[in-house]
Amino acid sequence: MRDLTTAAAPETGGLAAVCHPTFIDMHALYSKALVRLVLLLGLTILVGYLCVSRSNHRESLFEQDDFSWQLRKANNSNGATTSVNAKVDAGRLIMEYLLSGNAPYLYASTGLVFTDRNGKPTLLDWSRFDKISFEARCFPAGTIRVGLTTFDDKRSKPGDLLTYRSPAAYVNCNPDGAKVELDLAHLTIPQWWLDMNKLDPSDLGYSLAKVAQIEVSTSNVSPVGIPSRIEIATIELHERKYGYLYSFAAFVILAWGGFGFWFVKQYAVALANDLRARMQKDLPLVAYQHLALESHREKEKSAILKLLATRYADSELDLETLVSETGVNRNKVNDILKAEMGYTFTGYLNKLRLTEASRLLVENNSAGIAEIAYSVGYRNPSYFIKLFKEEYQCTPKAFREVCKKAPRNPTP
Repeated sequence: MRDLTTAAAPETGGLAAVCHPTFIDMHALYSKALVRLVLLLGLTILVGYLCVSRSNHRESLFEQDDFSWQLRKANNSNGATTSVNAKVDAGRLIMEYLLSGNAPYLYASTGLVFTDRNGKPTLLDWSRFDKISFEARCFPAGTIRVGLTTFDDKRSKPGDLLTYRSPAAYVNCNPDGAKVELDLAHLTIPQWWLDMNKLDPSDLGYSLAKVAQIEVSTSNVSPVGIPSRIEIATIELHERKYGYLYSFAAFVILAWGGFGFWFVKQYAVALANDLRARMQKDLPLVAYQHLALESHREKEKSAILKLLATRYADSELDLETLVSETGVNRNKVNDILKAEMGYTFTGYLNKLRLTEASRLLVENNSAGIAEIAYSVGYRNPSYFIKLFKEEYQCTPKAFREVCKKAPRNPTP
């Protein structure tokens, strides 16, 4: 058993340094954390907006590097007198046509056939693009077909565009203009092409790695016998640059992870300091500074305080033992302790034991909770844990962990 009259007093400074000595008010910590949280949230929104907006890259069709093209016009050849004229003016594809004749299905189309620098047909890799957008105007209003012509390694013959796959979508447009956005991965292969190649109706796949042209054509509901005009302007290809999104994800993980780490660390320090402050506040109460005999002139007071200070860890110690060994009346014992320490016999004995237990928890990491409970005078570890939690608002295990993680070096 430890004699507190001779050994405990010099260790007051050691107890004060168990946890970080700089007091951090919990309210101040929460206020600082709230300010940082708001700033971090605002910064996250700003960075997220910049990254998401930059990840959605747009590239004008006519402004691509090394992009060149030739106009291709087509219309019915049998039983029709359909006429078609096309041009590209200031980045607009313009097709003027007149559907007429006896053919069961009248159509007119215009395509931008992609070529290399020498003017020979070539295939462009559009696999990095996921969407195409444009502004469509029709005079008069109607439905048009906009699509691609893609090379099929198994069925296409170089230069013969009818053997190429032609995924497309139908678009409604009018003289006022309509902004259109098509998903390049979900266009539809026309039935006539599947029938011509004797393919299964479910064979609707195509590759964006070999695109030969972009085509605009009429539909089966286009006006007949009326001079008509189609304008396709502001053609843009959309590319999702995932690098920006990955960068944003990395920023979120690092920034919010760093904030979480900072808060947990500061909270642990603040909690440890709070527990340390409780321990320091209790030191006078456990007689670390009040046990010198010369400070207690009355023999009864000195006898009571000295016996408690030297025998508090004795599990057999009770009020009857103290009365028997000091010769002080039972009622007077409680009166003296109330006047000197503000506690009853039981309350002061528990205060001594719990304070010593808190010291042992910090200084003796190898000792188990039950071992410490026995060493300070408790026969029942569960009862010890209950009293400790009431005193320090945390379990002995949590108390030890908090003080273990807190910095030990004093901060200037």
